[in-house]
Amino acid sequence: MRKAYLTIALLLTLALAIAGAASGESLWASAAKSSSVYTDARAGKVGDVLTVIIVESATSTSSASTDTSKDSSAKVTPGVGPILKNIPALQYGAGDSMKATGTTSRNMSFTTRMTVKITKVNENGNFEIQGTRQVQTNKETEEIKLTGTIRPQDIATDNTVLSTSIADAKITHQGSGPVGSAQRLGIITRLLRLLF
Repeated sequence: MRKAYLTIALLLTLALAIAGAASGESLWASAAKSSSVYTDARAGKVGDVLTVIIVESATSTSSASTDTSKDSSAKVTPGVGPILKNIPALQYGAGDSMKATGTTSRNMSFTTRMTVKITKVNENGNFEIQGTRQVQTNKETEEIKLTGTIRPQDIATDNTVLSTSIADAKITHQGSGPVGSAQRLGIITRLLRLLF
């Protein structure tokens, strides 16, 4: 019986020693390693980034028409008296008219996504944003620049905002390279177009 108690005591001591040596770690990752499902991942301070979905389109049409006409006439009767009786009757008539119509139309569409940074938080809580995106392929360079002001409530839960929700938006899209150079008119062609 005493031997059984000693065996149990020995086993308990051994179990406690093993448990003390083992380090306990949480099954949950720290906040620095993973974001909580309860944490809002939307941008909210200077330096935070968010994605702008650029969806811009514009259509403009203008037309003009001109229709003018002008008629003029003059008539002189024959002269009277010994000196003026040899002047015959004169009559003059002229007319001028012009009619012209013209129509111009323009369509523009620009769709892309780009990431921007919050550069300033205004006193009213709105964010100043700015970003540049440059892509170069086969010696062709495309650059998009965007600046503007957004409201925090316009940022979606996936940390995106539509370009149509940006106040004072300035979006520029420029390209340079061999293809762009080939599409530009030459100097001689431009001079001929100016002259003729």
